[in-house]
Amino acid sequence: METALRNLDGVNRVDADHDAETVDVVLGDEVSDDEVNAAIEQAGYDVVA
Repeated sequence: METALRNLDGVNRVDADHDAETVDVVLGDEVSDDEVNAAIEQAGYDVVA
């Protein structure tokens, strides 16, 4: 998932915590929530928040 998110233009930082099963993402204004959610889902994960 980290790679999929880093490949989006405008993603500034991705920090995945595999033990907690969370990912923190810092985005620029040009990235939409829909783009991020689609990248996460295409990587095979569910978006919960």
